[in-house]
Amino acid sequence: MYAPGVDWLDPTLRLATLPTRPFKALCPIPDDLDAVTSIGPESDPADADTTHHAVDSVFDATRKLYATGLYPAVQVCIRRRGVMVLNRALGFASGGGPGSAESERTPVTTETPFRIYSASKAITAMVVHLLDDRGVLHIDDRVCDYLPEFRRPDKEQITLAHVLAHRAGIANVPPGVMELDLLSQPEEIIRLIADIPLRTRPGRRLAYHAVTGGFVLGEVVRRAVGQDIRHVLRKEIAEPMGLRWTSYGVPALDVNRVAEDAVTGMKPFPGLSPLFKRALGVGFEEAVTMASDPRFMAGIAPSANGVSTAEELCAFYQCLLDDGEHAGKKIFEPRTVHRATVEQSYWEIDLTLGAPLRYGLGFMLGQQPVSLFGWDAPHAFGHLGFTNIFSWADPERDLSAAIVTSGKPFMNVEMLRLLSLIFTIGRVFPKIVRG
Repeated sequence: MYAPGVDWLDPTLRLATLPTRPFKALCPIPDDLDAVTSIGPESDPADADTTHHAVDSVFDATRKLYATGLYPAVQVCIRRRGVMVLNRALGFASGGGPGSAESERTPVTTETPFRIYSASKAITAMVVHLLDDRGVLHIDDRVCDYLPEFRRPDKEQITLAHVLAHRAGIANVPPGVMELDLLSQPEEIIRLIADIPLRTRPGRRLAYHAVTGGFVLGEVVRRAVGQDIRHVLRKEIAEPMGLRWTSYGVPALDVNRVAEDAVTGMKPFPGLSPLFKRALGVGFEEAVTMASDPRFMAGIAPSANGVSTAEELCAFYQCLLDDGEHAGKKIFEPRTVHRATVEQSYWEIDLTLGAPLRYGLGFMLGQQPVSLFGWDAPHAFGHLGFTNIFSWADPERDLSAAIVTSGKPFMNVEMLRLLSLIFTIGRVFPKIVRG
């Protein structure tokens, strides 16, 4: 079995050797990792002013992450100066979860689609920003201008900007919203959200809207355009960029092509279920089960049921790095990108996540000295997804990156391998000194 070495100069890796709680659910790791490695299109690192050593360092960190047994499959894609220098996958798209039989296993490839959960929020935000540029709607409009259900004293001042910045006061998920059969009834979902009491006054406090904000934005788009947000995403972004998978859910015929998710590691600590249910509408393990249901994959949940690949997510962020251009096509105006990524919340305690974070209008932002996107990345922007999905762009490094996994660990010290991978990316691809 592959046994990752430990760099004792790295405290992150040193912690990763500590014992963990018993009763861990871990995935089987094959003896030969090369046999379950898929390599997609990659360019010579020299074309991006970097080295093979830098690329190999990142993939070595990826192998160590996979070898923790917390992830049935991992995809990683990195573009530096617009050049795709790393595009690889490890593991099994299906049959790779804890307790699986060898006969059930299908190797993952760089073209295997994954559920990206909350990483969908950044894509949803850019659909809304694009429609603002087209004059179909305006970010500063009130939600009730499109959804009369919100025309009530406590909610009539909520704006689209409030929702994008997680400051609308409707973070808690009302009972019933995550019923799978409701996904085909967006009007009923909006009614339920409009009926919940405000958690805080609109604009006053930061509280991550894990689920509710996406439903509100998706229904605003549907009523403003006359087409659902999945159609708008496909016609205005995915098809012009040549993105095969990036969407909300997948057609029924493609459900079995999406990588299987698995709950791994330790079980959630007792007493945390109410926290997950307030944020997600369901418990931790239930969220993974629900996400695999064909009804969930057929529906539209703009905050939660996005599907993509690491390569496509990386391309999306590269487009934003390039001021909205992709392969010579203008997808977004430069001002659209700048508006979406400008700071709205500075290192403020998020009442949902319980940690200080920075947000733009639809994106999580980097911070000094450390943030979700590694060390020394104050201008980075991106989004994470439940639980170990990261996609971001770092303008100072001229870098776009995506790490997509199918393992859903609640908590293990082995998860520090993920941080090590993110930190390695920032270290081997340093900031670019501009003349």
